[in-house]
Amino acid sequence: LAGWQAGGQRAIGAMERHLEGRELLVGDRYTIADISLYAYTHVAPEGGISLDPFPAVRAWLDRVATEPGHIPITA
Repeated sequence: LAGWQAGGQRAIGAMERHLEGRELLVGDRYTIADISLYAYTHVAPEGGISLDPFPAVRAWLDRVATEPGHIPITA
């Protein structure tokens, strides 16, 4: 588990660096990249990966969650 968590931490760190100064992952439009990476990233804390050290990722998650048609998983 620790190895998977470390890998997830590194991946989110890469996202953090990429998102610094950007609103979305690719260009200035909401794309399949945002949808795809949101799916796992928003539940990272459930896997023991804190998002606290990643302010750009947290802001991006908030932006994606406000996109029209977004349906949160509440189950």
